[in-house]
Amino acid sequence: MQKITLIGCTLGLLLGAQAHATEPSLDGTLAKIANAKSITLGYRDASVPFSYVGDNTGKPMGYSVDLANKIVERIQQKTGVPKLNVKYNLVTSQTRIALVQNGTVDLECGSTGVTAERQKQVAFSYGFIYVKGQLLTAKNSGIQRFADLQGKNVVTTAGTTNERFLKSYNVDHKLNMSVISAKDHGEAFKMLESGRAAAFYMDDALLYGERAKARDPHNWIVVGEEQSREIYSCMVRKDDPQLLAVVNETLAGLYSSGEIDGIYQRWFEQPIPPKGLNLEFPMTRELKAIIAKPVSDPVE
Repeated sequence: MQKITLIGCTLGLLLGAQAHATEPSLDGTLAKIANAKSITLGYRDASVPFSYVGDNTGKPMGYSVDLANKIVERIQQKTGVPKLNVKYNLVTSQTRIALVQNGTVDLECGSTGVTAERQKQVAFSYGFIYVKGQLLTAKNSGIQRFADLQGKNVVTTAGTTNERFLKSYNVDHKLNMSVISAKDHGEAFKMLESGRAAAFYMDDALLYGERAKARDPHNWIVVGEEQSREIYSCMVRKDDPQLLAVVNETLAGLYSSGEIDGIYQRWFEQPIPPKGLNLEFPMTRELKAIIAKPVSDPVE
């Protein structure tokens, strides 16, 4: 009996050592997070409903924030740190990539579209929404398509791919528009509401987020031919495969389990803080395709 017990104990030690040996050691950002027992998340303060500050707590909330929180839970499991200290660092359209690159931010899940240019600078996760560039305008503005913008003031958000596209489109099509670059989406919508701009060009999901803020959202419509198309993804530093794998594992798990449906409905199809805004933006067929087969590159 003693001999059997000894053999069993020896076998157990060998198996345990083998399992430990095959378990990859932490490196890159995961090692940094484990050592510091903290993680810094980049957030946007006015990208409704993805990442925004909507109440007196000053804490970010939104669809992308919920996804980031799920990723943090997964990182805790991977690093063995039972309770990571989560810190938040504000990013903007202009600063988000640099702050990921220089290590100020460990993970950014906001409203950043994947482009070939950006892929040279940072690494992107699987996509979590598919967006199309369109126009938000008043129902009575007479604007239905991009040709109707001839000679008008059109606002967009500075530092975005939409800003570059709109300026290029204006030149190429000789529309003689006055392109106004607002500091963020909230300021852009205020310019539209106040009449300083006839239309607001941005990704459709963000336009529906701003539309929901209006006193009467149904006085505003999203129109125009679909222009730029992008997938939003989370960003991590380039050449950081361990962290990227954890982010993708988390998203893939949410997709395969169907949990993503409830998270999406919460932020896009139901009243959200702070004033019970409702985007009335059902899940698109493109996003359903991404969920069925996760990707990080733009969908054609």
